[in-house]
Amino acid sequence: MATDLKYEFSWELLGDIEQGRPNLGNSTRLEVYRLMQFCFRDVLEKRYGADETDKIFYDAGYTAGKAFYTNLIGYQEDLNEFVKTLQSLLKELGIGILRVEEADLEQGKLTLTVSEDLDCSGLPESGDELCTYDEGFIAALLESFTGKKFSVKEVDCWCTGDRTCRFSAQVVS
Repeated sequence: MATDLKYEFSWELLGDIEQGRPNLGNSTRLEVYRLMQFCFRDVLEKRYGADETDKIFYDAGYTAGKAFYTNLIGYQEDLNEFVKTLQSLLKELGIGILRVEEADLEQGKLTLTVSEDLDCSGLPESGDELCTYDEGFIAALLESFTGKKFSVKEVDCWCTGDRTCRFSAQVVS
């Protein structure tokens, strides 16, 4: 693992959008995001294989989820308030529409859906779950909220014929 990072992630790397893009602002089209995402995935899979690429995307999502919680959500005491805040931010930022289907924190289990998500909504069916970045992102959000480590797995995906992405989350003992 590299210790001399050129671009170790910090929230400051997002920059000052108002100063840097006074005319274009903070939005772009979804195709541009997907162009970057799938080109990264293509290069990484060719270099490291699909399994390692999924691990990299999961870890990147995890890093993003931690930063997202710290910088945009902040400490939340109540699950309902956490979910409400998260739903609002995900929708406002155009990331997706979150719904909690099942939540039993005593048992350490949640089932969540994200509709109209950035990664795969509208893509052709491939038979593969695609949202490994989202798995890591959700795992980090849940861990940040609860203080417990979660394993998150996508169980339904637009690319497998479902019209929403469904994630199963379980506390890791």
